[in-house]
Amino acid sequence: MERLQKVIANSGLCSRRVAEELIEQGKVTVNGEVIQTMGVKVSKKDHILVDGKALPESNLVYYVLYKPEGCVSTVEDEKNRKTVLDFVPSTERVFPVGRLDYDTSGLLLITNDGTFSNLMTQPTSRIEKEYLVKVEGFLRKETSARVERGIKIDDYKTRRARIRNVVYNKKTETTSLSLIITEGKYHQVKRMFEAVNHPVIKLKRTRLGIVTLDDMAKGEFRLLKPHELKQLRHLAKKK
Repeated sequence: MERLQKVIANSGLCSRRVAEELIEQGKVTVNGEVIQTMGVKVSKKDHILVDGKALPESNLVYYVLYKPEGCVSTVEDEKNRKTVLDFVPSTERVFPVGRLDYDTSGLLLITNDGTFSNLMTQPTSRIEKEYLVKVEGFLRKETSARVERGIKIDDYKTRRARIRNVVYNKKTETTSLSLIITEGKYHQVKRMFEAVNHPVIKLKRTRLGIVTLDDMAKGEFRLLKPHELKQLRHLAKKK
């Protein structure tokens, strides 16, 4: 027996969060009965419908995409812009795990496993995310130290971070660096550097846990390796 929202998410129809919203909206039935309460458990024998349609039968798939700039991290876009799914031809109904901004490139996971997606994006997850960042001006050591200790953004303070491989470009008056963080709040990297008066010019995510973009070009994708999947799950559950 498993919770209804988890079963819906595992079908690849949507993420667990969306599944919970569908339940609350009264769009899910189990054996003909509308369910609007969280925590209801179901088995494989139960007949589940979402918006009157049976759950899709699909194999769980996990991809690593090298997202290029100029596309959105959504399943579809109301402005008809290119989405990350245009780069991952899959027979399964997949979706991105989290988001990278339109003008940000780098590593993005794509899957149809709602439970895995929820695990990766939960607030308690402390999986390392590494970014190559280019900012305006020369980032001094004392400013780097402030960023590493944590920056106050609106109503929260960022977790401790690490900055390394700092390179100054005197000609363009910019600083390039590697930033490692363990959270992923909305526009976090950009807002961290804006808070110390060094706006981000270019941003690329290069690593998620042990998963990297090695030997990949922009727009390319590959299957997530079994040991990478296992390690990501382990890191996400680690306190």
